[in-house]
Amino acid sequence: MHKQITVTLDKDVVLVIPVAEYAHMGHDSARVWLDHQFTVLHCVPLRATGRVTTADKILLVTQAAGIGLLQDPNWAHQYGAAVSASLGKPIIRVDVPLMAISS
Repeated sequence: MHKQITVTLDKDVVLVIPVAEYAHMGHDSARVWLDHQFTVLHCVPLRATGRVTTADKILLVTQAAGIGLLQDPNWAHQYGAAVSASLGKPIIRVDVPLMAISS
């Protein structure tokens, strides 16, 4: 099955990150990877309560990573695997300006 993540960073910057079939990452490993990136990239929770959903984590990590990390093949490979495993969908759209994820 074909898997890919389409990331919109702004109206003129859209990246397609293919998720290789061999890039399997378990749900728990994906959560750990996203948690680590959330911390390393100094992301701040969207809600005053501090509660961070998986979707929030993906959006904030994507936003903080920016085009630099998203174009790094090694980082993008891990990102694609983690997002795919976290959401369990083959085709995922991450829209940073709208702060929305769809499949």
